[in-house]
Amino acid sequence: MTEHTPLLTDELLERIRSRAAGYDAENAFFLDDFEELTQRGYLKALVPEEYGGLGLSLRQVAREQVRLAGAAPATALAINMHLVWTAVAKVLRDRGDDSLDFLLREAGAGEVFGFGLSEAGNDLVLFGSTTDARPEPDGSYRFYGTKIFTSLSPGWTRLGTMGLDTTSADAPKIVYGFVDRDGGGYEITEDWDTIGMRASQSNTTVLDGAQSPADRIVRRLDPGPNPDSLVFAIFAAFEILLAAVYTGIGARALELAVASAHRRKSLKNEGRSYANDPDIRWRVADAAIAQDALLPQLDTLAHDVDTLADHGAQWFPRLVGLKVRATETARQVVDQAIRVSGGSTYFAGSELGRLYRDVLAGIFHPSDAESAHSTVANAWLGPVEE
Repeated sequence: MTEHTPLLTDELLERIRSRAAGYDAENAFFLDDFEELTQRGYLKALVPEEYGGLGLSLRQVAREQVRLAGAAPATALAINMHLVWTAVAKVLRDRGDDSLDFLLREAGAGEVFGFGLSEAGNDLVLFGSTTDARPEPDGSYRFYGTKIFTSLSPGWTRLGTMGLDTTSADAPKIVYGFVDRDGGGYEITEDWDTIGMRASQSNTTVLDGAQSPADRIVRRLDPGPNPDSLVFAIFAAFEILLAAVYTGIGARALELAVASAHRRKSLKNEGRSYANDPDIRWRVADAAIAQDALLPQLDTLAHDVDTLADHGAQWFPRLVGLKVRATETARQVVDQAIRVSGGSTYFAGSELGRLYRDVLAGIFHPSDAESAHSTVANAWLGPVEE
C-alpha cells in the first residue's frame, strides 16, 4: 500500500496540543479541535469519495489517529468513536454488504456518529444487552436503557446503539439501530468528571424511548457469540482504532522522556545531563523497545482488514491481543517516562502527568484483559471442558 500525505499537518497538531491542557483543566469538550478537524474533512476520512469523503484506508486513518493522540489523547479518543462507525460501514461495504451505506452517505454530508453500545456491568459486550429494545408496528424500535462512556456526547448527531428484543415472536434478539439527536427520547447526563480523558466528554446517555426508524435498524442477531459480519466489523474497527490512540500516547511519552533526559542536569554527575546516566538510559531504552513493537502490529492488522485477509478463527484473538498490547504498553511507556522525568510530572500542569491520567482509561475499554485472555485461550486451547 502506498503512503499518503498526512491529513493532519504538523501545524494543526501543534494547535491541538496547545489546547489540550486547557480542556483538561476545565473539563470541557474539545470544541475548537472539533471544528478544525471537521473543516479539515477528518471526520470524512474513511468515507468513499463518491459519498463526499476522502476515501482513506483503515491503515491510513489508524496512522493519523496515532499522530492525533500524540497531540491530544482525549480529542483522539472521542473522534475515534465517529471514525469507528465509518470504519464499520467501510469494512462491510468492502465485503459486499451495503447495509450501512446510509451511514457513509450521511457522514459524507456532515453527520457525526456517536458510539452508544457500552453498558455498566455488561461483560458480554456485543453478545448481550441490558437495554430494552421494543418493536413498533411500523418496524421501528424504541430503546430503553442506560449507555455509559458515550464519547463525543456534545457533538454527535446520530447515535448507534443496541438493545435486547424480548417480545417478538423470534425473540430474544440483539437489535442494532441508529437514532437521531433531534428525535428525542434520551437524556445526556453531564456526569463526566473523571481523572483522565476529560475533553472526550463521554457522558452517560439514558435512553427513554429513543426511536430508530425501520430503515435504520441494521441487525437483529441471536444473543451470544455470532459470526455476523457486523460483529466482526465492530470488533475490528474498534480494537484497531483504539490501539492507534494508545500507540500515540506511548509515542508522545517517549518523546517527552527523551527531551527530559537531555534537559535535566545531574548534580551528582558534575552537571551532565541525565541522558548520560546509565539507569536513565536503560529506562528510555526499555520504553523504546516496548513502543517499537506497536506500530508494525497496528499497521499489519489494519492492512489485513483493508485487504480482506482471511485469518479465520484467529481474527478475534489478534484483534483483542492488539488492543491489550497497545493499552498495556502505553501504560508501561508512560510510567518509564515519568520515572525519567522526575517529580515535576506530579504537578497538574505537566503534560506527562496528564498522559499518566489519560492512559489509565485503556484498562476499561473492551476487550478488557480478562476477556481478551479468555478469547485467546479458547482460540488456542479450545473451550473449557464441562
